[in-house]
Parts: sequence; structure tokens; C-alpha cells
Amino acid sequence: MQAEEEEQQHKENGGNYRTLMPDTHFLWAGASAAQFGWAVVLYRKGSGAHSTSMPFRAFAVASLFVGAGATAAFAGLRASGIHKVEDLIQLGANIRTGLGVQRRARDE
Repeated sequence: MQAEEEEQQHKENGGNYRTLMPDTHFLWAGASAAQFGWAVVLYRKGSGAHSTSMPFRAFAVASLFVGAGATAAFAGLRASGIHKVEDLIQLGANIRTGLGVQRRARDE
């Protein structure tokens, strides 16, 4: 009986099965904050004792800033309820309809 109820909930959730995981947008936001904090710490440290490592450190800091922005954007998408590409397409269609833009013809 319980297995049938769990399977029904699984189908109702669109195949997204949640067990003990918290909402994932909190995890993505935490990852973004950690990356941003680490990038700021490395940026403030400077190049260190040897200037030969400066290009590597600059690339690492820039990568952390870009990664923090990407994870923050993904957290925003997850928090707004966009979990699949189809959700994003539906959102775009709703925005175009709301603005009064004509629907685009598809090449098939």
C-alpha cells in the first residue's frame, strides 16, 4: 500500500523523487556564496611570494567569480520553479504573450 502511494507521488511530481534532500536551490545558493567568498579571499591575498604563479592565480580567481555567478543564476532558476528546459520554453512563451509579441513560426 505504501509503495503504491510513493509511486503515485513520484508520478505526480513529474518524476522528481525527493527523499531526504532539502530544496536544491539552497544548496546551489550556498555553493555560489562559498565560491564568491573564496574568490574574494584569494583576490585580497594578491600574487603571493612568487610572481611566477600570478597567471595561474589570476585564472583561478576569475574562474571562481564566473563559477559563483553561474551557480547563483542556476539557484535562481531552481528557486523560481524552473527545473526542465520545457519550463523555460513555457516561461518564454508566456513573456512573449504578455508583451503582445506575435508567435514565431517554426521551421520544421
